[in-house]
Amino acid sequence: MLTGCYRHPQTATGVACTRCERAICPQCMVAAAVGFQCPECVGDGHAGTRRATTRFGGAIAQDGGLVTRVLIGVNVVVFVLAAYVLTPRLGQVWELYSAGRSVLGGPDGVADGPAQWYRLLTSVFLHLQWWHIGTNMLVLFWLGPTLEAALGRLRFLALYLLSGLGGSTFAFLIDGESLRSVGASGAIFGLIGATVVLQLRNRGPLGPVMAFLVFNLVITFSRADVIDWRVHMGGLVVGALTAAGLMYAPRERRGLVQGLALTGSVAVVAAMLVIGMARYGA
Repeated sequence: MLTGCYRHPQTATGVACTRCERAICPQCMVAAAVGFQCPECVGDGHAGTRRATTRFGGAIAQDGGLVTRVLIGVNVVVFVLAAYVLTPRLGQVWELYSAGRSVLGGPDGVADGPAQWYRLLTSVFLHLQWWHIGTNMLVLFWLGPTLEAALGRLRFLALYLLSGLGGSTFAFLIDGESLRSVGASGAIFGLIGATVVLQLRNRGPLGPVMAFLVFNLVITFSRADVIDWRVHMGGLVVGALTAAGLMYAPRERRGLVQGLALTGSVAVVAAMLVIGMARYGA
């Protein structure tokens, strides 16, 4: 006589779990290497299995470039809105703008206080010329997926945002008395710095990325009249330091060290903002 399934007693079955030997019906059968197992035994087997991660502790995703594409999409949408739909209002409200206390009408913008600090982040997503967004998004498309696959989505997003904020706050620290700037260049230079760190960590070829970095630095300082070198350098340094903390964290204390690295980057950004406010704020 057939036995009823342990989960569905009304269903008779002649099959038993190969691990616990309880009767299981077709609805509860989970194919195993040999025979079938019940859902509880399958769950117990998976409980001891370590979650697969990237080399630097991030969750492995089937689509390694999702965050990169989302960032590109957000930048493109903001560009269309700022350049063609809500012009010039959106650019005026979102740009990295600061006027110190010695300027007539100042302090204004970032120097005016916390209510205007949002500009440090919104300016990272703001472009007003097609060549500007085109150049930045091309580099993001080129470097982003590799870093995202290596770090995982959340760590990569944190790297991108901290690099952008690092560029903005460094520009404010250096020249918050009279400052206007837009663009994702700080975040992009942070990704370049992170790629250098990644190649060092993997002992890969440094020539191509170093040549690319030097090329961009030459352009930055040769066109300082139209390119904000402060944003580029701030993003580069913060991005490289953040990446170093994420990629060189020892496996046995990876979570702690990476958390401290991200906290340290936030602290650097906060310190630059506080010093800048002391120099230019009310």
